Amino acid sequence: MKILSLSSSVAHGHVGNSALTLPLQRLGFDVTAINTVQFSNHPGHGSFGGDVFPPDHVGRVVDGLAQSGFLGGHDGIVSGYLGDAGNGPSLLRILAANPNAPYLCDPVMGDDGHSYVRPGIAQFLCGPALAAAAIVTPNPFELGLLSGAPAEGLEQALRAAAGLLSKGPSLVVVTSLEIDGDMACAAVTAHGRWLIRTPRLPFARPVNGAGDLLAGLILAEHLSGATIPRVLSLAVSRLFAVLQTTWENGERELALVAAQNRLAHPARLFAVQQS
Repeated sequence: MKILSLSSSVAHGHVGNSALTLPLQRLGFDVTAINTVQFSNHPGHGSFGGDVFPPDHVGRVVDGLAQSGFLGGHDGIVSGYLGDAGNGPSLLRILAANPNAPYLCDPVMGDDGHSYVRPGIAQFLCGPALAAAAIVTPNPFELGLLSGAPAEGLEQALRAAAGLLSKGPSLVVVTSLEIDGDMACAAVTAHGRWLIRTPRLPFARPVNGAGDLLAGLILAEHLSGATIPRVLSLAVSRLFAVLQTTWENGERELALVAAQNRLAHPARLFAVQQS
């Protein structure tokens, strides 16, 4: 199966396309990666170099794929960090070329109450991207922007997620929830609500790219035909296997190469509860 991903990239480390490409390939997916930025490393390291690609650059990449016959034929589409609001039309063109492919929108806008994207991106994600998405994977801050409703705590998040179902997506997965010291994700559809919790690993410094990887894993499990609880269990368990390896190895970046077998065959499958 083939997945097209429009997201960021880094020369060192694993965020955006640099976080999800290898894991999805390890799970048997062909990945077409269109990069919206090329940075030396994640800005969380304190300094970085590189550029956000201008819309005409991303548009030319899409043009080239179309002219060569490679733009269509994908089984799923995922988008992450857009870099510039002007890249929105390229995303819509990708979706139009793959009308039967489920689209997962990871609405990268910010976290912990702070936005870190350029003007216009939030408006695009809250409008055309959300309307086109089959699945959306916001953190609580992004969920609040998408829904226009408070999303602090589990119950508020579940209500806000349910409100998004009338705006386009049929599945909302709220990431980065915190419950009694654990990390959690909640899935909401018109037919039910589910919750999964994992231990919080005591990283000395924040590890970036987990959300990007989780978005790719959720789409991959969805394309496999799994039920919503199974999608949530497998995606989160695979991510935890990577995070545990990263922590055990004392790494600052996701240990994707070292964890690839654990990701493919997670030793621990976390249970999903109906909420």
